[in-house]
Amino acid sequence: MAAYKSIALIPAAGMGKRMGASINKQYLLLDGLPIVARTISVFEKSPLIDAIYLVIPADEIPYCREHVVEACGFKKVVAIVPGGKERQNSVMNGLNAMRAVVADNDVILIHDGVRPLVTEAMLCESIEVASRRDGALVAVPVKDTIKSVRDGVVQDTPLRENLWQAQTPQAFRFGLIHAAHLAAEADGFTGTDDASLIERRGGEVCIVRGDYRNIKITTPEDLVLAEAFLTGINREG
Repeated sequence: MAAYKSIALIPAAGMGKRMGASINKQYLLLDGLPIVARTISVFEKSPLIDAIYLVIPADEIPYCREHVVEACGFKKVVAIVPGGKERQNSVMNGLNAMRAVVADNDVILIHDGVRPLVTEAMLCESIEVASRRDGALVAVPVKDTIKSVRDGVVQDTPLRENLWQAQTPQAFRFGLIHAAHLAAEADGFTGTDDASLIERRGGEVCIVRGDYRNIKITTPEDLVLAEAFLTGINREG
């Protein structure tokens, strides 16, 4: 039996302006279920996950509780936390909400609410790595050549073999990630992801191999792609 708990923190507090829909993107249907419900279900079904904290815009909490958590019968969602101005603030709100009931060595898996094609294998390896290292980052190798550009002019071409595309979950022991968020808040630093907050304090975040199908649904094209991926996954199953 593990000497620590594994807890999912799922921020889904974005407005989804690029989707251009009449409702926030996390509630759009993906094969008949809200996107965020499909995401939560992976963690709900996993025997590795002890609890789920969901971060939602404050004015949407009643809707989310009724139409997602209760409608789908999710039992592991122990709290729905109001989101903050930016994603980093939302994650911090989630961490603060759980701080009284988690231990420093408990593993926290931070996962985008609109990234529904995460797999059990990713959860398993992320938890194992994070339990003994400073952090685990699900990622895939970059396929295309990347250019560093300033004012429309190419400045550099980084070696592609050294570049990885970050996904989620990103997993850390609670004590490390909470301290990193507190330090970022105190310094006025905003990172592009949670791993960057650990990195800036000298922590070593290790790669967990992800999947190119583990996309974040941001645009209408992403939703079409996710539907196609889900159909393929169901056929494989």
